[in-house]
Amino acid sequence: MEKAHQKLELITRYFSDFSGKQLEQLSALDRLYTDWNEKINVLSRKDIGSLYERHVLHSLSIAAVFPLKGEVLDLGTGGGFPGIPLAIFFPEVQFHLVDSIGKKLKVVEAIAKEIDLQNVTVQHTRVESIQNRKFDTVVSRAVAPLKNLWQWSRPILKKNKKQEGEINTNGLICLKGGDLTSEIAESGCRPHAVEISTLFAEEYFKEKYILFVPR
Repeated sequence: MEKAHQKLELITRYFSDFSGKQLEQLSALDRLYTDWNEKINVLSRKDIGSLYERHVLHSLSIAAVFPLKGEVLDLGTGGGFPGIPLAIFFPEVQFHLVDSIGKKLKVVEAIAKEIDLQNVTVQHTRVESIQNRKFDTVVSRAVAPLKNLWQWSRPILKKNKKQEGEINTNGLICLKGGDLTSEIAESGCRPHAVEISTLFAEEYFKEKYILFVPR
């Protein structure tokens, strides 16, 4: 537990207003992902020791910029990123975590239950198969080119009216890395880009970006 709290300092360095329950939930992720990763490989073996930097803090970069609300779909959640950390951060927001690989969702579901994360649902499906349901925001982490992500997201996004002075979160928010020039050009989108290195000082976040395509 002490080891997890030390690692958690990386998160609390940038975010200070967590409740006691949120801190317990975040702290438990170290043990839970380490245990599950030995049974089902949901995270890269070389990444598991850097869980809080490469997965939790990376996911929370979205929270540093966008005050999410309403209903959020995590497209291609894999082991639960960015969905699980964001669901901890925004307990009033409903998160629906979707992936085409069922065994990973079993891990996500078990971890959400273990830490009493009541604002998370999971679905084993391809996002193109989701019918009769709309979301305020779609989040995703490097699962496909921007062109595909937008193609899949657009039909399931609500059309919300932005109130004056509020930050728009109605659209696709995805985490990407590297030179995105050609990917953005091929997408036909004009996303707003935020360099994560302007939010967090760690070397890992150089050339990593948050892209937002408004609905």
